[in-house]
Formats: sequence, structure tokens, C-alpha cells
Amino acid sequence: MNAATPLFDAQSALGFVVAQTSIIEPGVYRTVYPDIQYRDLIPVDTSGSEFATSVTYYSADQYGKADWINGNADDIPKAGTTRAMHQTPVHTAGIGYGYGWEEIGRAQLLGINLSNEDAMAARRAAEELVDRVALRGDATKGFTGLFNAAGVTPVAATTGNWPTATPVEIVADMNSALLNVFNGTATTAIADTLLLPWSRFFHISTTPMNANSDTTILQWFLANNVFTAATGRQLTVRGIRGLDTAGAGGVARLIAYRNDPQVLKLHMPMPHRFLPVYQSGPLRWDVPGVMRLGGLDVRLPKEVVYIDGI
Repeated sequence: MNAATPLFDAQSALGFVVAQTSIIEPGVYRTVYPDIQYRDLIPVDTSGSEFATSVTYYSADQYGKADWINGNADDIPKAGTTRAMHQTPVHTAGIGYGYGWEEIGRAQLLGINLSNEDAMAARRAAEELVDRVALRGDATKGFTGLFNAAGVTPVAATTGNWPTATPVEIVADMNSALLNVFNGTATTAIADTLLLPWSRFFHISTTPMNANSDTTILQWFLANNVFTAATGRQLTVRGIRGLDTAGAGGVARLIAYRNDPQVLKLHMPMPHRFLPVYQSGPLRWDVPGVMRLGGLDVRLPKEVVYIDGI
């Protein structure tokens, strides 16, 4: 009498999971998570060496002013640049998923695909980590983020307290934020992005500019702000989670900045990826996920402005 053919063995299970991950992973990485905020707000640099321990970059500032001189003068004014070297450490993070013996056996028996839900959850968790580090930083790694960047000094809103301010005063606060970048860089740059707490964004997007108009404060401002008037381009205004208490003392914070890699950049030399499947125990097959992430570098802090108390 022939021995019964085994219904399940570890080698066939491994081959089955490997084949399944080749189907699951491309779909997972094509998925867009609309409430992950950092991708639209911060340039991401993935060009560094994947296993570098740090990313080095240089910031520069210019000085010098032309002035009148005597035709025989020796003391001609000079221009120059100052350069500073900065290093951002890069750290490894991980999140993966796996399948159990029963789950694999049922899928093989019924000829169905393994669920991709755990892979989706792992990918989502990786994106949430990047989002948190990019926006809020991570004190355990010495990182600051877009909401609290080192080198950016908060200033109090001229009027502030928007729930009780007039539409004209609110518009003046927003234009002042744009002009703070313009004036802080000796008129060489102007902010093209305004980030607002959700409560303030809702307020300006639902409050009329005046009692005789259906145009909201936001609609009027988008058409009449100083950035659009100066450049002819559309200003980006976004409502962002986390800014309602991001200011000093837990007050609402507005952020104005120029969204450009020259100004700020998030280093991610190894974006999240899944490694090959391996058998992690007698009844378990795991798919590790790893990534290497540096912090947010604000390279030109004068082009980022925090307005608190709006």
C-alpha cells in the first residue's frame, strides 16, 4: 500500500509564497494613500548611496553691496559667499508581513491567491513613518521636520486669532507671511506655498470676503495674493493636519515657504522595499520590509517662515 502523498510541505509552501509576492508587491507599491501628506509638500531625494551612514551637503549665503567709490580708491567693496557643511544621519527602519501555515495551505488547496491586506498594511505603516519624520521630525534620531525645522524662528501673527479677525486682517496676515520670505531673502525669493491648520483653512474657505459677496476669503486670496500678482502663477494653499497646535505654546501655526529642493529636501536613500520570503518558524513564512531614511534638511531657512497664533 502506497504511503499517502503529503498535502503540504515547507518547500512547496515557500515556492507558493514567492510566486504570490511577485503578484502582490507591484500592486501594493502602485497604491496611493491620499491622506499621506509629505509627498506633495516636500521634495524627496532618493539619489544617495543606500547604505550611507549620512548625507553631506553644503549651504551658502551671499554678502556684499556695491557702492560709490573714488576713481583712485584702494578700498573697493567686495562680494563673497559663506559656506557651511551639514550632515544628516541616515537610519534603517523596517516593517514587513507574513503568512501562517493554515493560510498558505487553504490557498493552495482552493487555488486562490493569498491576501494582500497584510502587505498593504506594512506599506501603509512605512509611509506613515516617513510622513511623521518629514513633518514632525523624530527626537530620538535628532531629526526636526517641516513643522519644527531647526534654524527657522517663529514670529507672531500681526493680527492673529483668525476666528475673531476680519477678512481683511486675515488676508493681511497671509500676505505678510509671503512677504516675510521675500524680505528675509533681500527680495530674491518669495514663498509659493502656504500651509494652514485645518480649522483655519475651513474658516477661510467658508467665510465670505464681505457681506455682499459669495466669494470666500480663500477664493479672493488665491486670486489676489502677492505671489500671484508678482509671478502670475498659482499659489498653493493647503490645510494640513497637526498645525492647529504646532506653534510655540500649542497655538495654531501657519507655514510659508518655497517648495523647491534648493530650499528643503527629505533624504530617503532606500525607499521601503520588501525582501525575499523566508521561513521564520515551523509554521510561518515572513516577508521582511526595510527602508533607510534621513531627516529633513532645510537648506535655506530664510525661505521658510512660521507665523504663530493665527
